[in-house]
Amino acid sequence: MSKSICVILLLFCFTGYTQIETKANYSLDVNNFYGTVLKHNPDISHLITGHPSGVIFSFQRKTYGEKEWQRLYNHPDYGFSFIYQDLDNEFLGEQFGVFIHYNFYFFNRLLMLRVGQGGSYATKPYDEDNNFRNIAYGSHLVSATYALLNFKKKNLISGLGLQAGLGIIHYSNGNIKAPNKSTNTLLLNAGLTYNLDQDEPEYIKKEKGLYKGGEPLSYGFVFRGGINESDVVGSGRLPFYTFGAFLDKRLNKKSAIQLGTELFFSKALERFIDFRAVDAFNDGTTGDEDSKRLGVFLGHELRIHRTSVLTQVGYYAYYPYDFEGQTYLRAGLQYYFTKNIFGAFTVRSHAAKAEAMEFSVGYRL
Repeated sequence: MSKSICVILLLFCFTGYTQIETKANYSLDVNNFYGTVLKHNPDISHLITGHPSGVIFSFQRKTYGEKEWQRLYNHPDYGFSFIYQDLDNEFLGEQFGVFIHYNFYFFNRLLMLRVGQGGSYATKPYDEDNNFRNIAYGSHLVSATYALLNFKKKNLISGLGLQAGLGIIHYSNGNIKAPNKSTNTLLLNAGLTYNLDQDEPEYIKKEKGLYKGGEPLSYGFVFRGGINESDVVGSGRLPFYTFGAFLDKRLNKKSAIQLGTELFFSKALERFIDFRAVDAFNDGTTGDEDSKRLGVFLGHELRIHRTSVLTQVGYYAYYPYDFEGQTYLRAGLQYYFTKNIFGAFTVRSHAAKAEAMEFSVGYRL
């Protein structure tokens, strides 16, 4: 399942590349980093013993405003990056990650915000015999997200530039396999940048009224699915299915808001209820509880060309069994293959605890 994440993300990025026909202009950068693992959960305290360090390599294509979306976002870069990280803990081991990323620029292009999404390989995941203390990652393959906020000065000497700033790297397998407490590394980074093309074209200025472009209220349907495991280690990875319907309103060319409802079917939750009942935890679980849940959600889409950053907050209106909390969050990437058909990769969580990584397909009328 985690391998599919990388394939989908690479497809999104490749599609973006093929749609631009103008002459390409590329850059490279390399950054060393040093930081600390945040204690977002007291259960991982024993895994925070040192200061993680590593290196980030990236390759990106620069944009100059040939497409409307490039002008909307102040001519961002987009490309691929690789991260090697030593978590400086004998139980956590090392991470090798591959990402797609966007670089967004502010303050006369001196400040860069990079957001990257991808997958990573953990060298020392949980093992009940050999590494039972690593409750952060239950599998070798994990999803990964990182962000950098850097001061950047390009082309100081013959295409060579400098950058430095703050960042964060998140690793989690989205509860595809337990345990999955995850890690978040807060870091300082510094490095070099290099423009492969010395002759850069002029940036095409953003025209007035470019943000406008709202649309009438529309509606759509979405199916989400995948596999996950309850918090009971070894209980098995089982399928889940979610059927949803939504209304959405495009406010402008960047943003849309959504209101929807969805019905959840989870085999892992069904097995968890059985486990609590037969093992006599004396918490009132009888085994007859309904594992289905019905949620309502409010969401936002930040559209970047055909890709959207999706964020939603939901509430289980039908919640017969108390599991992780009645409020849920969803965040991830959505891609429009056509004006009406989209696919998505998202993580659904309860506060900081992930329940599932979801793969979705939908239709917007």
